[in-house]
Amino acid sequence: MDLTLIAVILAKNEVKHIAACIDSVQWADAVMLADSFSDDGTTDIARKKGAIVRQHKFVNFSVNRNLALADAAELGAEWVFFIDADERATPALGAEIRRVIAERPEVGWWVPRYNVMWGHVLKGGGWYPDAQLRLLKIGHAQYDPTREVHEIVELDGAEATLKEHLTHYNYESPAHFRFKQNRYLEFEAKILHKQGIRAKPWTYLSMPAREFWRRYVTLGGYKDGLLGLELCGLMAWYVFKTYLRLRELRMTNSE
Repeated sequence: MDLTLIAVILAKNEVKHIAACIDSVQWADAVMLADSFSDDGTTDIARKKGAIVRQHKFVNFSVNRNLALADAAELGAEWVFFIDADERATPALGAEIRRVIAERPEVGWWVPRYNVMWGHVLKGGGWYPDAQLRLLKIGHAQYDPTREVHEIVELDGAEATLKEHLTHYNYESPAHFRFKQNRYLEFEAKILHKQGIRAKPWTYLSMPAREFWRRYVTLGGYKDGLLGLELCGLMAWYVFKTYLRLRELRMTNSE
């Protein structure tokens, strides 16, 4: 089997999304599900769709993406295209990826994303163009293992940005938003704690205010009307909660 390009999906319990995600990357030479021991039928669907399934215990996003890179290399792939279960690719994106890996020297490619939240495609607030470094040449890319969330790729070589987009079905509802943000803030608080960050008394106001201004004004969250205002306010609120959680971690470890 020619494994020039393998699409890799990191997932756990994504039975709702996995079939459509796999269908959207059929232009790849193979699809691999990097699974963290799903128990909802995700792996059964993936295998029926023809995907290769590899399983590892979830440590953090960076570590598990590095494990997926190693698994893809073991299979003989030259390139990895990372796509999340709640994202969809298009044939146009596939064609562009095929072209650049055949013709261009870059070893890493950013992919812009449309973010769909509560049924709306967002225009600003940091949710567009929201480019992600997802197309990686094996042997030239590694994730920083200290970044537990919002991973950082360390590239050995040049990078560039694709023109075609992914579509990210990000948050279905306010409840879904709260669930995911609570998960992310736990990771972020632990990162800040490991870095020795100490919140000053004014930090609990200044950092949320800065986040709101960044998203709503600097990054154009106002373009999305009332939804943009709501989302930027919620992101500021979760920055506040992150620093509260950081304080809890520091107090627990000082006892």
